[in-house]
Amino acid sequence: MKPINEVKINLLSCSSNEAFARVAVASFIAQLDPTIEEINDIKTAVSEAVTNCIVHAYSERIDTVYITVRIFENRLVKITVRDRGCGIDDVKKAMEPLYTTAGGERAGLGFAVMGSFMDKLNVRSKLGKGTTVILTKQLSYRTRANG
Repeated sequence: MKPINEVKINLLSCSSNEAFARVAVASFIAQLDPTIEEINDIKTAVSEAVTNCIVHAYSERIDTVYITVRIFENRLVKITVRDRGCGIDDVKKAMEPLYTTAGGERAGLGFAVMGSFMDKLNVRSKLGKGTTVILTKQLSYRTRANG
């Protein structure tokens, strides 16, 4: 399936860039006229994915977070957030709610939050090579009021 529109964003893994990523993705998707709830769901999931790159993948350094947003026919949106960080040893375990490797105040809910706000969540990772998170959302069709 070929996208009808696409944007790629590369940004440094600075915590200040998390808000930019969230807004940039939402701005690109705005062309589909999503509901407020849909746009908020997407912003939350993107925020969690980018934060994972910053906190976990690149915990010891600043590096690049790669974001690709693809829009397909029938209002399907796929967002890929990728890093070249440390990778995840056990993806299945990492996706369990409350599991975290960061300790401290981290709740370990990132993947659970992403999954709850998106229709589909796919995570691929290789130790020492990085992690790819694919977030998929089917936007609803809105009816316009006559007037």
